[in-house]
This record gives sequence, C-alpha cells and structure tokens, in this order.
Amino acid sequence: MLIGRGRERDRISGLLADARLGLSRTVVVRGEAGIGKTALLDHVAAEAGDMRLVRATGIESETELPFSGLHLMLYPYADRFDALPEQQAAALKSAFGLTRAPVNDRFLIGAATLTLLSELAGDRPLLCLVDDAQWLDPASRDALFFAARRLSADPISMIFAVRDAARPFPVPGLDVLRLDGLDRTRAQALVDAHAPGLTVPVRERLLDEAGGNPLALIELAGVLASQPAQHPVGPLPVSGRIQETFRLQLGGLPKATRLLLLVVAADGTADLGIVLRAADSLGLGAADLGPAEEARLVVLNGDEVRFRHPLIRAVTYQNATHHQRIAVHDALARTLTGDAHADRRAWHLAAAATGPDEKVAAELEQAAHRAGQRGGTAAVAAAYERAARLSTEQEGKARRIVHAARAAYDAGQPDRATRLAAEAASLTRENGVVAEATYIRAQVAYERTSPAADAALALEGAALITGSDPEQAVSMLTEAVWAARDACAHDLVRRSVEELEKVRLPAGSPQAPVTAGLIAYGRMVDGAPEAVPPMRALLESALAGDVPEFVERLIAGFMGLLVADDEAATALLETLAGEARAQGALGWLPYVLEPLAIGRILLGDLRGAESAVTEGMSLAADIGMDMQVSVLKCIAVRLESDAERSRSLAPEALELAELHPTNAALASWGLGLLDLATGQAETALERLDAVCSGPARHDLLIRAVPDQVEAAVRAGRPDAARAHLPAFEAWAEATSSPALLTRCRALLAEGDEADELYRSALDLHGDRAYDAARTRLLYGEWLRRRRRRTEARTELAAAQDAFARIGAEHWAERSRTELEVLGDRPTARAQDTDPLKRLTPQELQVVRLAAAGLSNREIGAQLYLSPRTVGHHLYKAYPKIGVTRRMELAQLVSVT
Repeated sequence: MLIGRGRERDRISGLLADARLGLSRTVVVRGEAGIGKTALLDHVAAEAGDMRLVRATGIESETELPFSGLHLMLYPYADRFDALPEQQAAALKSAFGLTRAPVNDRFLIGAATLTLLSELAGDRPLLCLVDDAQWLDPASRDALFFAARRLSADPISMIFAVRDAARPFPVPGLDVLRLDGLDRTRAQALVDAHAPGLTVPVRERLLDEAGGNPLALIELAGVLASQPAQHPVGPLPVSGRIQETFRLQLGGLPKATRLLLLVVAADGTADLGIVLRAADSLGLGAADLGPAEEARLVVLNGDEVRFRHPLIRAVTYQNATHHQRIAVHDALARTLTGDAHADRRAWHLAAAATGPDEKVAAELEQAAHRAGQRGGTAAVAAAYERAARLSTEQEGKARRIVHAARAAYDAGQPDRATRLAAEAASLTRENGVVAEATYIRAQVAYERTSPAADAALALEGAALITGSDPEQAVSMLTEAVWAARDACAHDLVRRSVEELEKVRLPAGSPQAPVTAGLIAYGRMVDGAPEAVPPMRALLESALAGDVPEFVERLIAGFMGLLVADDEAATALLETLAGEARAQGALGWLPYVLEPLAIGRILLGDLRGAESAVTEGMSLAADIGMDMQVSVLKCIAVRLESDAERSRSLAPEALELAELHPTNAALASWGLGLLDLATGQAETALERLDAVCSGPARHDLLIRAVPDQVEAAVRAGRPDAARAHLPAFEAWAEATSSPALLTRCRALLAEGDEADELYRSALDLHGDRAYDAARTRLLYGEWLRRRRRRTEARTELAAAQDAFARIGAEHWAERSRTELEVLGDRPTARAQDTDPLKRLTPQELQVVRLAAAGLSNREIGAQLYLSPRTVGHHLYKAYPKIGVTRRMELAQLVSVT
C-alpha cells in the first residue's frame, strides 16, 4: 500500500496518460535510500493496465559488466532484434553476446535500443521501469538515456529511480521528480499500520528521527516494537539508522546463514543454482537460507533469491570480514565455469586476489577485449585498470593502464582518462606507451583546456615516435595541426608541419595524401597561394577512394572548402555523412555535419545547412559532446535564415573567441551579415573588419572579405573596402574563384566599368543562386540610383525571388524594400510561394528523405529517431506543404 504521494502519483499518471495518447515522456525519480522510490515504481506497475511492462533493476556487483542492465531488460525480446535496421540489430546482438561481431560505435547500441523500444510499443503503449538506476553499468545507462532523450511521438513512458549519494548520476536533459519524506500525518499512519502498539513517546521519537522516510519508519518501528532497547540513538543519518537496523537483524542469524547471504550479496545475479553450488564448496546448504527467509531479509522465487531491499545486500557485504569476502569470491569464481561466465569469473578472481597475479590480470585483459568487441568502453577501462593493478611487472602495468586510459576517454570519462594517462607515462620509458598517454591527454585538453593545449601535447607525443611508428605519428600530428587551426595557433601549426616533414612513411602509404595536404595547409596559414594544389590533391584523392581513413577524408572535405572546391568538398562530406549513418557511427556524425553545414552555406543551401546544424546540435547534446554543440552554435549564428535565433545564440558562441577563435569568427561573420542585410552598415563593417583582420583571416574567413567590402561601401568607407582586398585577390587567383572578386571590384568601380563588372560577376556565378542574388541586389540598387528603373526592377525582382526560395528572408526583405522605392508593392512572400519554408529543419530533413523513397524505418535509422517519430514529423508536414500522399513529396521537392 502506498501512503500519501498524491502529487507524485498525479504526475506519474499524467506520464502514462500521455503514453496512451502516443507521446513519449521520461522522468527520473530521485531520493534517499528508503524514501519510497521502489514503492512508487510498484504502484506505477500496478496501474499500467494494458500497457506492456518492461522492468529492470541496477545491480551494484554488475556495474563493470557491459550491457548487463540492458540485457536484463531487453533480452526477453531478442526475437525482435531482426526487425531492427541491420547495423542496429548486429550491434545489439553483439552487446548481448549473441554474436562476436565488433561494435564500432558505442552510441549505436543507444540507437538500437531506441528502435527496439519503439518496436515493442507498436501494438500497445510501453512502460519502462528501471529501479536502482545508479547501479546500471555505464553502457546500459548511456543506451537507455540516449533512447529516452530522442523518443518523441511513441506511446512510451520511461521512469528511472535513482538513490541519492550512492554514486554520481547526472541526468542532463531529463525531467526529475524528487521524493521527500512523508508529512507527519502520513508518517504516523504508516507507523500505526506496522507497529500499532507503540507508546506515544516512543512513536513521537520515531517520527522525529525518521524524517518521514518510509523505510526508516517501518524498520525502526518493528525494532522498537520488539526490542526497544536496541534502537540506535544519536544523530545518525536516516540511511545509517536503517542500515544499523539491518545490521542488528543480520547479527541475530546463525553464522552459516550470514556466510550464505554473503554469497548471495557477492554474486549479484540472484541465480539460486549458482549461489548454492558456490555455497556447497564452503560447506553450506540450502537449509542455511531458512532463517534469512523467515526474517524477511531475502525472498525466494523459483530459481531466484533476492534481498528484500538493496541496503540489506550492502550491509551484508560491508559487515563481512576481508577473508570471508575473499573466500566467497573464490568459491564463486570456481563455480562460474565456461565461456558464458568468463567475465564474471574474471571479476570474482580479481576480488579474491590477495596481491599481484599475472594469471588473473590476463583473464581481466581478455574480459576487456570482449567488452571492447561489444562496444562497452567503460567496462574496457575498468577491466584494464584492474588488470594493471594485478600485473606483476611494470611494463605490462603501464601498457594496461594506457589501454584503460584510452577506453576511459572513448567512454566519455575525461578526468579518469587524464589520471590514468599520467600514471602510465610515469611508469615506463617506452616511447610508444608515453606517446599514447600524451595523445590521450591532448584529446582531453581540447575540451577541458583549449585546442592549443591539445595541439602542443599531440605534437609532444608524436615527436617521440616519428621514427619508430610513423603512421601513428601522422595521426597524432593530424590532431595537432587541426587543433592548432581551431586555436589559430599558427606557431603550433608550423611546428607540427615541420615534424610532419620528418616522417618517413612506407612506400604507398595511404597516409601520404593527408600528410602532403597538412604540410600545404601549414603554408596557407601565412596566405601562401602555393598551398592550394596539394590541398586540392588531397580532396581529389579522397574522392577517388585513395584515402581510406574516415578522419582523413573528413579533413580532405574541410580542406576542399578552404580552397573553394565547394561542390566537390560538399559532395565528399555528404558521402561521409551517409557512411556514418549507414555504419551507425553516431560519434562521428556531429563532426561531419559541422563542415557539411558550412559547405551548404557556401553553396547557398541555407535550409540544408540549417537541417545539418539542427541535427548535429541535437545529436551532439544527446551523446554528451558539449564542445561540438558549441561549435555548431557558431555555425548556427552564421546562418541567415533566423535572425532571432542567431542573436540569441551569439553570446555563447562569442565566448569561444579566446580558445576557439576560428569558430567564434564564424559567428561574428554571421552577425556582420545580419547587420548588413538589415541596413546597419556601420555595425556590419565593424564586425566584418574584425573578422577579416583577425587570426583566422587566411582560413575559411578569407571568404568574409566580399561582405566586408560591401559593408564598407555601404557605409561610405571605400578606403576600408580596400584594406583586405589584396589578400582576397591572391586567394581568389590561387583558387580560380573570380566571381566574388569581380563583384568587389564592381562595388569600387564607377560608370560603365561598374556596369560591365556587375554583368561579368553574374556570368561567373553560374548556378550559385545565393551569390548571384546578392550581386543582383547590388546591381539593382546601382541601376536604380542611375535611374535605369526597368533594368533595376528586373534585377531586384530576380534577387527577391531567389532569396525567398533560398530562405534568406532578410535579404529578400531588403530586395522588396528596393522594389517599393521603385513603386512596386510586392505581395508574395517566401512562405507563400515555397511551401518547404513552412517546415521546421527536422521536418524538412524527413520530407527530403521520404521524397527520396526511404521508408519511415529507413529514415529513422539514418536520423536516429524512432519510425513513429518520423511518421509524426510527416503527419505535421503534410498540411503545411499541401500534400496528402507520400508519392506527392518527390514532385514537390524536385520542383522547389
């Protein structure tokens, strides 16, 4: 019976009601031990009615076993795995040990969990309950939370119960329901129900000390009723008083029963067969469980034995002596034979070890390898670290610790990774281990300190292995160059390039193109035009399939944007995004979407860029890539489709200026463009001049010069317009990009020369609709000022139409204003003529994929959404764009 909790029950009832209406919601119930979290979950389960119930409980002893919690929850539905997209099905099967195929991206398990939960909710609403979620293994926790954050339009309710103070358990992005103590009236009702014979003074003392904690009230009431003299007094916390009560109960049991309970506590699987076989080797039998069952400390159900409350398990284990724990873990290790129990056996052997033991360390190393195959990176780190502690020689210890550090970094545990990496480097003089440890510290430094710190450390590590391991040295120097680029740390770029020039790769190495491209980039930071051909060669090699590594092809795409090969670079990046989706490489996708969004902006596909940014920010936030969220926000400010959003994101984006000047400059460029489009030429000039003279001026930001020139001319400052033009002229000539340069010259020319240059620029733009529209707007204004009204109207109308189709609303508004000066009164607006403009970025993305012929399931697999959420987006999109059938989408998208 659940006493009180009316507010909490109402909130949970609303959660279930929403699920029955087809809306997904998640809540995390938090509170101290004994506060009633499990009782509330039991109440919810009883109220579920016709909902499908999926339930699991975190087990402290299994926190190092990857996917143990998810296995407990979802393995009963293994027959549904084949209904998932192929990559997701394979990943989930591997995570559950059904196959040995490696999982290449730990986040793919989260996507598979999302899709499977949606599948289970296909015929009726689904309720997922997870008790003691603080003890979930990290891999299961990450998968379930990923699913919870991305569920939207599925009839699914998810409730996690988390005990405070057990261990850190952040839940960013999820609603929290905190359980506090019962009020005094309800607390008294609970005491009276369980110990009606208490005297008033004793009852009042109990109510004062228990603080409304239901478990404390029940357990202490029972003790006071039967053994009032043994009631602990003093300022113990509530959980301490409860544990002391359990300790008293355990102390009254026979010695053999206490030892058998220790076996149950150490095992953690609740498998009665395993417990009794281990107990037998200790001279114990099933009858020894009897007193514990009679005392209601354990519950037997078929072939399972469980503690009535997790605190009883904790007290049982904590109360045991060290030698008793060793004996019990040793017994369990000898009981758990065969491959199916290899991981548990390794951990029990480790718990039973009394000193360094190379044999046990080797078993843990194998457990780490198996966890890595399944994608359980946190478990890999734990197993390698424990193996290192049991190692008998120092070099082996250092090697295992650096493996643990790498796995900790991959698992999103940067502090642990840094600590382990530093320890590994201190244990050995082996250059390979020290270099890897330094590389790990570098990668952590990117987010924790600065890209410059990352570059300096990566360079330091690479220098140790330039001769002995050139391929790894190139990988580390690639990190150094690109991190230094983000930091505008040109000295570090040059030093990294100098180190790259020392590397002697094997003949025919696939790293040769990226090495040449990076060396060339080292010259570009000084504005050297001879950098362009090698950088273009890298892009061409990547497009030809001669650059196999994903990260190197990503850099090739970025370099293509730096040298104005926008179409080819964006095509490569589109391919990489497709590969990341197909392979389930969620961890790589936000990094691909960053340059892809920039490429789409440069090509004038503002809506496509907005879709990429929105997707990237959402995905990066859901998988904990905070820095990448910030970087993508800089690009979001650069977009011109939503002024309000750009200005709201700008303060956070500009905060990156000191550590990430290249990305922050993108945001400043965007604000300058926004000012320029809305007629604030002086403000625009100030912003754009800072961009064009800043440390990233020879990088992507060289392309802001035409906007700075326009702002200067509009502000009546032709002298300022010429300040950065020589650098842009050199870049335009080196990259064969004359169109925007010709527009700049037209802005600064007069009379017939200007007329000719504007027309020439329009010819050179080709199919670059955005750039052409900007030039047409300038040309139309120039024609109007010279009273060539008919020609001006033609150019301005064409500009307005193009801007409206592209989604550059502020530029379209500026074109309309110029037309109104000519006496026109345009009535059509972008949202009236282009139905796709009425869609949100995610709706647009879904519509485009549906128009390409993909099913809801296929779209969901690509965007890491449930199929039902995809259907919900289409349901909302159809009336906005005026279609009623899926087959109409292809024609609409091709027309617009």
